[in-house]
Amino acid sequence: MSNRSYLSVYAKSFSWAGFFLPKETLKKCSALYDFCRIADNIADDDEKIENKKKKFNHFENDFNQKNFDNPTIRNMWSLIEEFNISLEIVQDLLIGIKSDIKDRVKFNSEKDLLIYSYRVAGTVGLMMAKILKVNKKSSLKSAIDLGIAMQLTNISRDVIEDSKNNRFYINKNFGEISSTINLADSFYENSFYSIKDIPINLRFSILVARRVYRKIGHKILTKKNFNNYQSSGKIYVSNVEKILETFLSIFDLIKLSLSKKKDDQIQHNHKLINEEINLNERI
Repeated sequence: MSNRSYLSVYAKSFSWAGFFLPKETLKKCSALYDFCRIADNIADDDEKIENKKKKFNHFENDFNQKNFDNPTIRNMWSLIEEFNISLEIVQDLLIGIKSDIKDRVKFNSEKDLLIYSYRVAGTVGLMMAKILKVNKKSSLKSAIDLGIAMQLTNISRDVIEDSKNNRFYINKNFGEISSTINLADSFYENSFYSIKDIPINLRFSILVARRVYRKIGHKILTKKNFNNYQSSGKIYVSNVEKILETFLSIFDLIKLSLSKKKDDQIQHNHKLINEEINLNERI
């Protein structure tokens, strides 16, 4: 796997959307994703908790001490310096991933769910936006929303798999899965108009990623009940469906260019997150 980025190996939806990015920009987005995925893999590896904690602490220390012998860490620090990424964002990400290194994870509220989703994915959306040269504060908040929406989609899709690993981000019933997808949809909606703030040659790729990922949630809703959901296995978007969503993204691009709505008019659903984390400080 050493000659392939984690972006192409693990994130098929992102990899598909990345096809529409300029090569140099894709390389930088891929470097960010490599860093995130390597940290995430430590938490997800099939090892004893104590071993995972040691590995994660080692990775975190290497990052904090700028161990540039590790190319992933060297590339990440290069992004931080080039795009003026706040270290608080990276620390939020690492705290979020580390919170999974437990014998059992159980969330009891929407606040828990949203804070976790910000940490492990909203942070990635925010950093990705900075790489895509987004500077406007309201647009960066919408980039957080897109990351959160995608994480909520992941959680809705992986309920069975997560429960086998003693992770209960949401309850194991179709009503809660459906409500989480609906919550994700509100974050997808809030992410849309900010895409206008992305340079025009990079815009289409984000619209494609947004559509393809959102499609996963809509496919889950067609299952109607938990038995159908469970028997479907891992729900994904086929290549034919990706082509269709890519085509529909052209209409999103037109709608975006004709829209007079400004993203600074959007009411972001960040109240619960801001009770614990000041997002304005991160942006």
